[in-house]
Amino acid sequence: MKAIIAGGGIGGLVTAVALQRAGVEATVYETGPAPAEHRGLFLGLGVNGMRVLRDLGLLEAVLGADTIATPDMVFTSWTGKRLGTISNGRLDARTPSFTIMRGKLQRALADEVQRRGIEIQYGHRIVGYEEHASAVVARFEGGMAAAGDILIGADGIRSRVRQVLSPDAPAPSYTGLLNLGGVVRVTSLPPTPGEMHMVWGRRAFFGYTVRSDGVVWWFANTGAEREPSRDELAMITTAEWKARLRALFVDDPAFISGLIEATEEIGGLPIHDMPSIPRWHSGRVALVGDAAHAVSPSAGQGASLALEDALMLARCLRDDREPARAFARYEALRRPRAERIVAAGRRRGAYKAPANRAVVYVRDLLMPIAFRLFATERTMSWVHDYEIPWDEKAA
Repeated sequence: MKAIIAGGGIGGLVTAVALQRAGVEATVYETGPAPAEHRGLFLGLGVNGMRVLRDLGLLEAVLGADTIATPDMVFTSWTGKRLGTISNGRLDARTPSFTIMRGKLQRALADEVQRRGIEIQYGHRIVGYEEHASAVVARFEGGMAAAGDILIGADGIRSRVRQVLSPDAPAPSYTGLLNLGGVVRVTSLPPTPGEMHMVWGRRAFFGYTVRSDGVVWWFANTGAEREPSRDELAMITTAEWKARLRALFVDDPAFISGLIEATEEIGGLPIHDMPSIPRWHSGRVALVGDAAHAVSPSAGQGASLALEDALMLARCLRDDREPARAFARYEALRRPRAERIVAAGRRRGAYKAPANRAVVYVRDLLMPIAFRLFATERTMSWVHDYEIPWDEKAA
């Protein structure tokens, strides 16, 4: 069996490795000219995602990239009051959850995929496909075509494969938040070993972690009622972002403004998630990752969900070589969990940019209670303890 994978991001690359394990030969077609080593900032890999990397033999390659172990998230209010701590799960003492630079993860995975003999073809943007009785043909910009037994759409939240497969699917949904961030070296903040710190600010949300060498990775979520276009955001200079962020965090702990001011480059992007779509598969074609269920970064599970998809899809194809049946089983096993996490991410983002002081007051009053009741290791186990037992048949 031969697979065409549209998209050479995290989900597409790991899907190729998982399919190889299931005896399926895959070729990855990526729009960009090379691995996106310098694209984006950082992302979280939950224990459930780390477990998939371990099971596929990818963990060592990933941990060799630019990573920070962050098994715990510590939350404080804008007044400095500690609200609570959430565990990101416990895989084992050596491999807790990690925060990793997106570009470094992309590069590490691409290198490992090619080391395993899996072909990646760069500079090919998919524009459509046709299904036939015994094959599927993918069409790319410039007129190139590729034929295979199956097509996997791993082409992200703006997926062209999804548009063809499910033209009635809703568009990605803007969450009302912008995501900004940067990297800076400082000496004024102590290291935060094993922790990502989150501040529920008076007007916006701030997160950061400090490495032992004083390098800080930080992000901010701010509200914007109207979704700005990428062109509009690209026109905003770092100096303009600094001015906007200073005004948003003026009432919050002073170190936040200090980090922002010391950062050389700041960029921003709108945050989207993906509402429930009618179908994840049709015939010889299936979707994985953001193409099927994009989740807000507030959930901290986007990359991990894509890794889970990859392993489950391969497992279903291992057990049943008839694509339509295998893909139906894959969707039935994955959809409920993915949509639950998407909904949780949307809820978590709801109070990051409060509308007024009354909302802030109620939020800060209720958050400590919420952490004690609903954010314990036990109550979050449905996210972190999820496991796909490869040696068992996909039921």
